[in-house]
Amino acid sequence: MSASEKKKLRHEQYVTQMTEKQQQEVKESKKLRLYTIIFAVVIALMICVVIATNITESGMIQRNTTAATINDTNINAAELNHYYIDTVNQFMSQFGNYIALSGIDPTKPLDEQMQDEESSTTWADYFLESATNTMKSMYAVYNEAIAQGYTLSEDGAAELDNAVNGMGMYAKLYGYPNANSYIKAIYGKGCNEKTYRKYAEVQVIASEYSREHSQTLVYDDAALRDAETENPNTYSSFSYNSYFLSASRFYEGGTTSEDGTTTYSEEEQAAGLAACKAAADELMAKQITSVEELDTAIAALSINAETDAASTPFTNTLYSSVNESLRDWVSDANRNPGDMTMIANETETTDSEGNTTKNISGYYIVYFVGSNDNKFPLANVRHILLPYEGGTTGENGQTTYTDEEKAATKTKAEELLAQFNAGDATEDAFAALAEEHSTDAGSNTNGGLYENVYPGQMVPTFNDWCFAEGRKAGDTGIVESDYGVHIIYYAGNADVTYRDFMITNNLRDADMMKWQTELSDNVTVTLKNTSNVKTDLVLNKN
Repeated sequence: MSASEKKKLRHEQYVTQMTEKQQQEVKESKKLRLYTIIFAVVIALMICVVIATNITESGMIQRNTTAATINDTNINAAELNHYYIDTVNQFMSQFGNYIALSGIDPTKPLDEQMQDEESSTTWADYFLESATNTMKSMYAVYNEAIAQGYTLSEDGAAELDNAVNGMGMYAKLYGYPNANSYIKAIYGKGCNEKTYRKYAEVQVIASEYSREHSQTLVYDDAALRDAETENPNTYSSFSYNSYFLSASRFYEGGTTSEDGTTTYSEEEQAAGLAACKAAADELMAKQITSVEELDTAIAALSINAETDAASTPFTNTLYSSVNESLRDWVSDANRNPGDMTMIANETETTDSEGNTTKNISGYYIVYFVGSNDNKFPLANVRHILLPYEGGTTGENGQTTYTDEEKAATKTKAEELLAQFNAGDATEDAFAALAEEHSTDAGSNTNGGLYENVYPGQMVPTFNDWCFAEGRKAGDTGIVESDYGVHIIYYAGNADVTYRDFMITNNLRDADMMKWQTELSDNVTVTLKNTSNVKTDLVLNKN
């Protein structure tokens, strides 16, 4: 008998000699060992699930996934989400009231809706491309700033801190426990105060560096005059009155459908246009020498028998804002006050075969009042803002004030101005009062001073006071606005004219665009793994 056979025999004899209880204990021991192994495996799996869940919820994936590269810089999904979500939010703030016209269904994910069927572009693709372009522009300037050793100014650092701290304020306002939870809710997993600060830092540095570069662009008088010669009218303003006679008001007959829509035949439309032309000719035939006479003639037209029709005044309207149909006539160098003309509102349509048809929808009657070359100086002013007190806040969040509340604030302004006049009445004295009493955060730390104020920069009442004819240094006044009551001190004329201010801005804008383009041309953006970008965003989940 071999050694192994002897060993096997001894084992069988040992088992035979074991009691039933001992054999049962062995079986239970084996079963317990099996259960222990199974339990350990289950626990391990549970731990893996918990770890995976924690990793997902913590945003580690989003913060460690390269969603794009900008030259040699990796942009993670969290940072790209900041750009993406803000691009969507900006779109909604501009077009949210007309969202249906855009074709977006706010109840469906953006990556399931086509923005352009021909190119198979979804709305998510559209917003992602826009966000990428914004990111490219920002990083182009940011990288240049860093390369030049640029650091934020104190104001820039404060701006950055305010942007980040603002997230905490919004968190409290909307019921979130802290800024991190609010930022995550808005921008998605992986986004927190740290990622938002980085995102904001790039923008603040890029913006501040751009502003500083812009201020280095200086143009001498020769450069201004050269730019002006290209189109002198660009920097002039024009005053005129205009009245539009629409041909549709003269249509007669027509066929009305069941839904109430009335359509007109070509013959009926032609007859209406002819009647419109006759009414315009009637106005032109009158010897009109003033706007008042023009409005009287307009009111006398048969189609205006039951209306209070009148011309629309356009005062000191910049060339770029003049109706294109009227622009050439209004800006003609030979134009004189009192001139009047009739101009057809003509449009062109092109059919599928390329044939162009001109259509006239009516006629403008235009009365010329005058022009302004805008060679007057900009204004340097100081002001003290006293806000209205009390008020009633409505459901829309807007606060309205009674006449009595407004009058009380105006009385305070009058008393403060009287105090100023009773003293030295100097600019320094006014500056001291502004720093003590004004609530305008934009100027109450520098004596209420605003330099190089240009037309339209301030609210209308403030603007009209600044640019009133004959305004001179040392003048004071009180005006009211939606913000409160303003006590104004005219510090004097600025060294630059409004015309040269506009020319300089146009030159600077062109050079800044060229600078930005050159920087962007040196930047390459490549999208990588965008699966963690919120392309499945639903604008309205309710």
